[in-house]
Amino acid sequence: MCGILGIASQSDSVFPQLYDGLIMLQHRGQDASGMVTHDGEFFRERKANGLVKDVFRAEDAEVLQGRIGIGHCRYPTAGSLSAAEAQPFFVNAPYGITLVHNGNITNTAEQRAKVKAKYSRHLRTDSDSEILLNVLADKIADAIKVMGTSDPKQTVFAGVKMTMERVQGAYSCIALVDGVGMLAFRDPNGIRPLSVAMRESDLFGDDYAFASEDVAFGINGFRKIRDLNPGEAMLIDLEGKMHTFQCVEGELTPCIFEYVYLARPDSLLDGISVYKTQIRMGETLSRQIQAEMDAGLELDAIMPVPDSARPVALEVAKRVGVTYREGLVKNRYVGRTFIMPGQGQRQRSVRRKLNAIPLEFKGKSVLLIDDSIVRGNTIKKIVEMCREAGAKKVYVASASPPVKFPNVYGIDMPTKRELIADGRSTDDIRVELGCDGLYYQQLDDLIWAAKEGNPEIKRFDCSCFDGHYVTGSVSEAYLDGLENSDRVTEKMEDKPSSAWNRDKLAQGA
Repeated sequence: MCGILGIASQSDSVFPQLYDGLIMLQHRGQDASGMVTHDGEFFRERKANGLVKDVFRAEDAEVLQGRIGIGHCRYPTAGSLSAAEAQPFFVNAPYGITLVHNGNITNTAEQRAKVKAKYSRHLRTDSDSEILLNVLADKIADAIKVMGTSDPKQTVFAGVKMTMERVQGAYSCIALVDGVGMLAFRDPNGIRPLSVAMRESDLFGDDYAFASEDVAFGINGFRKIRDLNPGEAMLIDLEGKMHTFQCVEGELTPCIFEYVYLARPDSLLDGISVYKTQIRMGETLSRQIQAEMDAGLELDAIMPVPDSARPVALEVAKRVGVTYREGLVKNRYVGRTFIMPGQGQRQRSVRRKLNAIPLEFKGKSVLLIDDSIVRGNTIKKIVEMCREAGAKKVYVASASPPVKFPNVYGIDMPTKRELIADGRSTDDIRVELGCDGLYYQQLDDLIWAAKEGNPEIKRFDCSCFDGHYVTGSVSEAYLDGLENSDRVTEKMEDKPSSAWNRDKLAQGA
């Protein structure tokens, strides 16, 4: 879950536009930010750990010159947390290519070996994005050997086609190709979002932009055209003309977790409104809560865990006829705890992030609604806060089903042992969280809530809920490798918060 953005302008410097667009995508990654522009001769780059507002300064406008550029805000799911792994990545041949990537490649070991052995390329990082870039460069070079250099657009498209036939996993990418233009492509399953927009200009021709979410377009005056199709590549050439190529056949199976938590509510992904999906999630969840109330559950108030659960909570409260209250106040200067790199950081940040209003809790039975429960750290601390604020009873509802399986397509939950629902019943989880009742959305209801926005989508990637990986290439050996990776171990080293977790870790589960 990273944010990627590319802008090709016929008249203006893109640095301030990339900056504004990345600010709109900051929710997709807070670890690092990067940008590359092209001035017609050289690539100009700046990247570092930190938020967009902290990495870039006004004086960077003097360096990052050019009317075409790409940007990235990083949420690490592969490789280390080093600033060296911030994107964009660059290779100098063929042409000279710099690339940003959102997603995760699942056959990295195989591709790393081929890149290093067959093509004698040196890799500077452990990032799967750097591997993807080098595979792309290799395949474009292969296409040049066969097709020549008379039409670089066709050799680039041919290289993307061969790349899609070789790499597996999730990838939405934007790249700058020196002397050719700006390239964007999306994996054959369309797991991660990517869309294209246009800005008309009577004087210099049309400008184009690509982004993870369409919220990055409006701030710069772009109008969304459409989402890229799975398996499709687009190229904006140096004259500002768009070229499209369906590299391989694809079937749109977007990640359903985008609509639960990752994307902003004002985004439209693959024809589906994130906000309306969350409203429908509230509609289906309300039926379960109503059934509990008919069976004797008494509630004084329904409250969201801000901010992403707010639409769901509002809809549940309206449908079951219980007072809606804002009992938790969010500190907007603290990042999203889910995407913080370590368990300890996530746990410590909860108190900085949220504060309870005692008057809304004292002597009351409240239902807290969260968008999802992944590791359980945040909601467990929140339940404690509610009790300290005087709540008589604290119930919890999750707008999504139990997260039981690793996500391997670009969400930072690659191992079962960090998931609170792994090997536990709902009542076991309730006990661990310390709440008086726990209710989960049903998976069929979540799928309906998303699919209602675009009935043409036949299925979604729901792998973190059902363990079915849409690429069909995720082996047990691959999952075991993730489970025992150094990065996961580092993340988990301060995790054990219960005897259950300690036992699971001791067993190597």
